[in-house]
Amino acid sequence: MEEKIYLYYTNDLHSYFVNWPKVATFMKQKKEKRKVYDETYKLIDIGDHMDRVSSVTEGSLGKANVALLNDLGYDHVTIGNNEGITFPHENVYKLYDEADFNVICSNLNCEIDANPDWLKKSFIDETKSGVKIGYVGLTAAFNPYYNLLGWHVDGSAETLKRELTKLKEEADIIVLLSHVGINEDRVIAENFPEIDVIIGGHTHHLLRTGEYINETVLTAGGKFCSYVGQVLLTWDHELKKLIKKEAYTTDITYLPDDPKTVELLSKLRAESDAVLSKEVVVLEETLEANWHKETPLMQKLTDYVKEETGSDIALLNSGLILEDFNIGSVTYKDVHFKCPHPINISIVHLKGDELKEVIRVSLTEEFINLKVRGFGFRGEILGRMMFSGIEVKTDFHEMGEYVKEITYLGKPLDNSKIYSVATADAFTFGNLLPGIARSKNKQLLLPDFIRNFLAETLKKHYSN
Repeated sequence: MEEKIYLYYTNDLHSYFVNWPKVATFMKQKKEKRKVYDETYKLIDIGDHMDRVSSVTEGSLGKANVALLNDLGYDHVTIGNNEGITFPHENVYKLYDEADFNVICSNLNCEIDANPDWLKKSFIDETKSGVKIGYVGLTAAFNPYYNLLGWHVDGSAETLKRELTKLKEEADIIVLLSHVGINEDRVIAENFPEIDVIIGGHTHHLLRTGEYINETVLTAGGKFCSYVGQVLLTWDHELKKLIKKEAYTTDITYLPDDPKTVELLSKLRAESDAVLSKEVVVLEETLEANWHKETPLMQKLTDYVKEETGSDIALLNSGLILEDFNIGSVTYKDVHFKCPHPINISIVHLKGDELKEVIRVSLTEEFINLKVRGFGFRGEILGRMMFSGIEVKTDFHEMGEYVKEITYLGKPLDNSKIYSVATADAFTFGNLLPGIARSKNKQLLLPDFIRNFLAETLKKHYSN
């Protein structure tokens, strides 16, 4: 006899709730179909369901996302970096207290106290006929953030060696819920052939019909839940093994919205809006946001970051503020809407010559107009860099604007002197500003985001 087992999954929603009512339609249709045929099915999420770019997630501190997963009857989830490192420790510790699903993250550990009750290192499901499905989960090891927040993430290989040793003794099928990215998923498939299925996320890769490495099938559904994934496993009871592993993703953007989910989202949005409705300041003048030139608000924010961090210098890109603040009442929701990025402040240490390189790059047209999605940035373009603690004089020639002079406390930058520089942590990754990314001395300031500094700047400079 053959038995079909269905796994339906989502990954990397990033609180893009426009698609969630369509996900609900898809999941409800599939659940009904499986029930008609009395077939085993599970609903799974692979992390980064939450993103504080959304006011719904911001106002509820992620609880709204848990409510949405509960409402659809999800069975298993793992957590992504947006769940793990963008909330304060106490919020993460209680985040899933009301979850009706299993939270499986094998490599996450609490460093302050015992692990929360909701955290499972592995889990075994059993179908009605007795087939045992073992689940493990991995999240990306952003330990510079996790450690400051009272958590630690173990390496994937050591974690899998530990957990799979136990699971292999009991489970007939092993499924990895992986929020570590496609490259690491492929390495895992090569080195852990006992894993039957890797459902992936984090790098927003889309595998329409799965990818096979040895006996393991890899699958992932891109980002924002424009696609929902399905894994179909066929178990042969006579042979007592899997005889077929299939994976597909389905474009669900054409589906109608599920009315009940739309109603629930509306309720959750109203609740979050109420939390964020607290007034920050009442403005008597419009505060301009301009991505291509210096503005008083952006300068005051940069000055405030320098002052609060005690750094020698502060650098912030003007693309962080998306819109003007108009005359009248400004609430925390307004601040969130105009500065939605889950970006922290980082203090890096740079020699004078390195700092000069960073400043020159940051004032190029290529940098100012660069469209970025990732590293926490949720704006349109990076925008012009603002400076505090240094004076940067520029001029123009046929090639455009260039840096003419940089002074610190009235004197030219010392090429060999080390300066402490407060800036957006987005620049400590990748190649946006290589001089900052290369710094070996970086100090993250958690858990506040740049918008927290912005709110305090408004209070300090614009309160009556």
